[in-house]
Amino acid sequence: MIRVFYDGKCGLCRREIGHYKRVAPEGVFEWVDITVDPSATQHLGISYADGLRLLHAEDAQGQLHVGVDAFLLIWQQIRRWRIVAKIVSLPIIRPVVNSAYRAFAAWRFKRLAHCQIALKANDGDKKQKELL
Repeated sequence: MIRVFYDGKCGLCRREIGHYKRVAPEGVFEWVDITVDPSATQHLGISYADGLRLLHAEDAQGQLHVGVDAFLLIWQQIRRWRIVAKIVSLPIIRPVVNSAYRAFAAWRFKRLAHCQIALKANDGDKKQKELL
C-alpha cells in the first residue's frame, strides 16, 4: 500500500487528490490528509510544516518520495497517468519539472494562512528544543 500525505486545506491539492482517488485502482493507495492528523508524518521525520509544503508519499517498502518523486509514484500506479510519469521521468524533463514544482509549492505555501501558522509553530518548536 502506498501512503500519500497531502494538504487537505489547500483547494488545489484537495481537488487534485480527489481526481487521483476517483481514477486510482482499489487497494493501492491510502490517502492521508495531514490537516486532519498533523502527526501523521512524524514517524517519517517530517514536520507538519514540511508535510504541508510538499507532497509526500511512502511506498510499500517504507521508502519516502517527496515532491515530483511522490507524484511519479502515484502516476505510475494509475493507467491514464503512466505516460505522464514516463515523460516526466526523462533525464532532461525531470529536473525542470522538479524545479517548477518546488517554486510553485513555495509560492503556494507562502500564500496559505494555515501553512504559515504551521511554519511559525515549527519554528517555535525548534527554538524550544535549542533551549533544552
